[in-house]
Amino acid sequence: MPKTGAFTFVLHSHLPYARQAGRWPHGEEWLHEAAAETYVPLLDSLNRLLQEGVAARLTLTLTPILLEQLADDLVRANFLTYLDEKIAAATADIPRFEKAGDEHFTYLAGFYRDWYQGIRRSFVERYDGNLVPAFRRLQEAGMVEVVTCGATHGYLPLLDRDESINLQLRTAIESHRRHMGCAPRAIWLPECAYRPAYFAEDGRQRPGLETFLHRHKIGLFFAETHMIEGGRPVGVAAGEAIGPYGNIMRRYVVPFSEVRPAQPATTYLPYYVAGTDVAVLGRNNRSGLQVWSADWGYPGDFDYREFHKKDGVSGMQYWRVSGARVSLGGKDAYHPDWAAWKVGEHSRHFAHLVTGLLKDYHSGSKGFGIVCANYDTELFGHWWFEGVSWIEGVLRELAASEEVDLTTAPAFIEAHPPETVLNLPEGSWGAGGTHFVWDNADTHWMWPVIHAAERRMLDRVGKARNPSDAEQTVLNQAARELLLLQSSDWPFLVSTGQAREYAVERFHSHVERFDQLMDSLDHGAPDVELAARLWERDKVFPNIDFRWFAA
Repeated sequence: MPKTGAFTFVLHSHLPYARQAGRWPHGEEWLHEAAAETYVPLLDSLNRLLQEGVAARLTLTLTPILLEQLADDLVRANFLTYLDEKIAAATADIPRFEKAGDEHFTYLAGFYRDWYQGIRRSFVERYDGNLVPAFRRLQEAGMVEVVTCGATHGYLPLLDRDESINLQLRTAIESHRRHMGCAPRAIWLPECAYRPAYFAEDGRQRPGLETFLHRHKIGLFFAETHMIEGGRPVGVAAGEAIGPYGNIMRRYVVPFSEVRPAQPATTYLPYYVAGTDVAVLGRNNRSGLQVWSADWGYPGDFDYREFHKKDGVSGMQYWRVSGARVSLGGKDAYHPDWAAWKVGEHSRHFAHLVTGLLKDYHSGSKGFGIVCANYDTELFGHWWFEGVSWIEGVLRELAASEEVDLTTAPAFIEAHPPETVLNLPEGSWGAGGTHFVWDNADTHWMWPVIHAAERRMLDRVGKARNPSDAEQTVLNQAARELLLLQSSDWPFLVSTGQAREYAVERFHSHVERFDQLMDSLDHGAPDVELAARLWERDKVFPNIDFRWFAA
C-alpha cells in the first residue's frame, strides 16, 4: 500500500544556562531534573526501539548551550550527586510509610527508588556518564536527526546587529559540529521567532533571517502554525510591527499585501522562504492540541501523575491528577499500572489521529503531506511523567503503519523539496504569536542594554585588525559573555515570573563581565587573568573566535 503522508516528532531540547548556578529552586538542578526525567528516559526508549529493530525516526533539537552543559565534567558529576540524593530520599520514605501502615505509599516509595536507580545505571553503565555521545550514536544509526538552535537561544528578531545573528549561528554550528561530528542541516529558531527583511530606522536594509541561514548552509527551520496559515495578522507593510504596545517599528522590504500565495498555505507542506533555498515547515496545530490542550490534552488524564503536588519530606510526587478541578489536597494516590494502561490507549489514539489527518489531506489535495508535531522535549518525562513512554508507543505504532512514513524533517525536505515560495510574517510561538513575551513593560529595559553591548563589540572588533594574543583572549571571552547576555531565557523568565530574580541576576552578571573585559581593552591593558577566570566559571564554546561577530 502506498504511503499517504509522513510524520515526524520535532522535539526542542533547551534549558537556561545554569552551570555552577546553585541548586533548588533554580540553577543546575534544572539540568539534573531534565536529564533524569526526560533525556535519559528518552535515550533508553530510543535505544530499546533500535535494538528491537523498530524503524523509528524523529527530529530532535539539542541547543548548543544545552550540549555544552550536558557534556561538562562538573555538571555530569553533580548529576550523579543529584541521583544519589533522590535514591536516598525515596529509600528513606519506605520505613516512614511502613510505620504509618500505608502499603500503597510504601510501594510507591520503592517504585521511585528503583526508578532513579535505573536512571543512574543507564547514565553510568549504558552512556558512560555522558549523554551527548549517546545522542550522537543515535544520529549515526539513522534514528534521530539532531538539529541546532541559536548558540545561547538568543532572540534573533530583536537583536540590533546582523553581526550578532552571525555570531549566534556560527557559534551554534561549530558547537554542533564538535559534539555531533557534522554540521546541522536544520535549525529551530529560538522561540520559533522569525522576521523578514526590513528597513531599520537608521536606513539599514536588514536581511530576513532566512538569508543568514542560507549563508550558514542551514536548509530548514520551523515556524508556528499561524505564521504559515496566516490565520491571524501579525504585521503590516509599513508602520507597527509586533511588539509590546506596538512600539517596535518596521518598514518591510516586501509588503505582505503584495505576496499573497495563490493557494492558502498549509502546515502539511514545506515552502521556500522569500526566494531562498531555505525551507520552512509549520507546526501542525491539531496534533499539537492533543498534547498541549489544558482541556483535553493527554497529560491532564486523571490517572497520570500529578506534577505539582510533592511530599513535604522527600519531594517525591506520590499522587495522580485525579480530576479536572480537584485541589492539591484532594489528590488520590498515583498508580503506575493505571497510567501505563492509559499510555497505550493514548499512543494508539494519537497514531490513529495522525493517520486520519494525513489521509484527509491526501484525499483532498492528492498531495503527500507531513504532520510535524513540535513540542518542548522537557514536557515529556519532567512535566508529563509518562510522556516519554507515550512517545515510544507512538513511534512503535507509526513505524508499523502501512500508510504513514515515519521520517525526520530534513529527510522529508530532501525527498519532497518545496514547490512554492512563501513570504512569512513576523512572529514567534509565544503568547499571541508576537514578541511580547520577550519585550514588554517588564523586560523592555533589557533591550537597550543588549543593543549597547552589540555596538560596543562592533566598535572593538573593527579596531582589532591585528590583535595580540592577549587581546584575542579577552575578545573571545567577551564574545562568550555577549552570547550569554543575549539569551532569550532571561526576559522569558522575567515575564513568566518563574525565576525572575535569577534571570535578572544572570543578565546583569554577563553584562558586567562583558563591560569589564571591554574596559580592559579600552585602557590598553587586556585583562587576560579576568578572561581566564570567567572561562573557568562558564566553560562554553571553547573554540569561539571573536571574528565570527562579523557582517
